[in-house]
Amino acid sequence: MNGLPEMLFYNHYWHTHPKGQVLIVTEGKGWYQEKGKPAQSIKKGNVVNIPENLEHWHGAAADSKMVHIAVTNYKGDENVTWLKPVTDSEYNQVNNK
Repeated sequence: MNGLPEMLFYNHYWHTHPKGQVLIVTEGKGWYQEKGKPAQSIKKGNVVNIPENLEHWHGAAADSKMVHIAVTNYKGDENVTWLKPVTDSEYNQVNNK
């Protein structure tokens, strides 16, 4: 899986994309959050346009699975910069709304 640790695909991480990203939610429901802003609920059929270099995370809600298509472009050899994990406190706060 692109040389990334397997655990990365089970946890949520803050990250950026040097050329932005488009998320297309195809199943379930989840969350999208930009650093410093409230989380937004996302669900099947939603499309999220994420600007270049914007720190964010996205993933399934605690009570649902979420499947999505992520479209990103490369800037040189880079298409993502992984940052710190979303803390349990951050994730639980979003899910307890």
